[in-house]
Amino acid sequence: MNTHVLLLIIAASFSWVPTSRAQVSFDRILDADKEPENWLTYSGSILGQRHSLLNQITPANVNDLQLQWIYQARSLQKFEATALVVDGIMYSVQAPNDVVALDAATGRIFWTYSYNPGRAHPCCGRVNRGLAILGDTLFMGTIDAHLVAIDAKNGRPLWNTMVARAKSGYAITHAPLVLKDKVIIGTAGGEYGIRGFIAAYDAHTGKEAWRFYTIPGPGQPGHETWEGDSWQTGGGPVWMTGSYDPALNLTYWGVGNPSPDWNGDVRPGDNLYSDSVVALDADTGKLKWYYQFTPHDDLDFDSVQVPVLADIEWHGQRRKVILWANRNGFFYVLDRQTGQFLLGKPFVEVTWASGFDQKGRPVRVPGQTSSAEGTRIYPGNPGATSWYSPSYSPRTGLFYIPAWANSSSVFVKVPVEYKEGREYAAGTATSSIPFDWSPTPNFRKEDEGYGAIRALDPQTGERKWEFKMTDVTESGVLTTASDLLFSGGREGYFYALDARSGALLWKTSLGAAVISGPMTYSVGGKQYVAVNAGNCLFTFALRQ
Repeated sequence: MNTHVLLLIIAASFSWVPTSRAQVSFDRILDADKEPENWLTYSGSILGQRHSLLNQITPANVNDLQLQWIYQARSLQKFEATALVVDGIMYSVQAPNDVVALDAATGRIFWTYSYNPGRAHPCCGRVNRGLAILGDTLFMGTIDAHLVAIDAKNGRPLWNTMVARAKSGYAITHAPLVLKDKVIIGTAGGEYGIRGFIAAYDAHTGKEAWRFYTIPGPGQPGHETWEGDSWQTGGGPVWMTGSYDPALNLTYWGVGNPSPDWNGDVRPGDNLYSDSVVALDADTGKLKWYYQFTPHDDLDFDSVQVPVLADIEWHGQRRKVILWANRNGFFYVLDRQTGQFLLGKPFVEVTWASGFDQKGRPVRVPGQTSSAEGTRIYPGNPGATSWYSPSYSPRTGLFYIPAWANSSSVFVKVPVEYKEGREYAAGTATSSIPFDWSPTPNFRKEDEGYGAIRALDPQTGERKWEFKMTDVTESGVLTTASDLLFSGGREGYFYALDARSGALLWKTSLGAAVISGPMTYSVGGKQYVAVNAGNCLFTFALRQ
């Protein structure tokens, strides 16, 4: 092949996108509500609400939604990413780590960047949940625990930083979060005995700016909650995107399970900061406060859910809060300035805890722990909910959560010895509802578990309505300013509900499970709604 032909092939592989778009400054990200036509972060804004101010699609016309275009991913892995849209250009990730730039109005492919991960074995699939953007640079975490910067105009890699050793079980599966001039990322790997951390990297150079270990070492506050050397393999993964309050300059992140998952005998103590939300100074990474949802967890109740920030009326005064429906079955309201526990209430059946003490610590029910003979506990190992995004609508004042109702598991613990890069779970958890990453699914019809969208009142934790499915759901939730709610489920349906009543307004079959967070955007004055199902991205708009 001659040099001229080779250069033409290389140029074609890096097709340029339209150049009229403006750079994505951090001010634009902070003020995302001023440009609802775009979707600039994983959750739509730094508050994590997954709520859009677009209102062209309404309860009155949603039945006129029509499929506009489909993007068929080349990967057969789970397609869990939420796309970004910037000035008519859509950016997404097909698993495990291929970035694609599309025309958001037509689905035309502008360019594809393929990253070939090294040795990596994340616990629950070779997945990626999305990107971050700053300026003209996209940022992606990889399943072999690298952070990569990519030119958004042409897909060329700019820098590549190794965050952690994939050989030891580390991975990155969530969308990064851009804060000022830094990119924040966390490490998955709680099933392999990692020592988790959250770290910030300079957006221009990829150099690490700060690091916060979710498992404190000797001399650090919280280290006393780990006995012996158990902290060295304590887990505490971070595998979902955090949120940010610019007024407080605090960033909030959910931390996953302690290691080993189902046998706490080898790690006596509360095991901070596993199963916690941590509030960190965005400039330094220093811990400002924490709240632990499940102390000394032996049920794998990762607290990696997206922190949803809202300003609500609370007992007669305006209060800055975090709304959190946890995998452990409780819905929480916390003061996001101090971490004060304000409310905790079950939103599914819960048997492991009977309530909370005056400080907000859960009261464990005797015998409701993992055991050698096996103990049935509600909710089950998949959790009452998990990584799939909730939504908060400031219009309705309701918090919406995709839930697994009436789910239980039989938790069994076994002895275990840590070996680097090998599974370090120390037991099994047989779920009453089959799920795709269950080691030993054992469906029991009498449990009648099901998936649902549940609307909760943050003031009381009471359920306002429920939309019940015949199967469970791993879809996120999107709400809009026209009081619509979009979600899906494992049945393969994509829904539009009335956000105030839960009434079904529209649904369509996508032919595969919806396992991503819906999002919405506008191009040329036309509102679109997009969601992944199976290995395709489906985009809808009103019939013209």
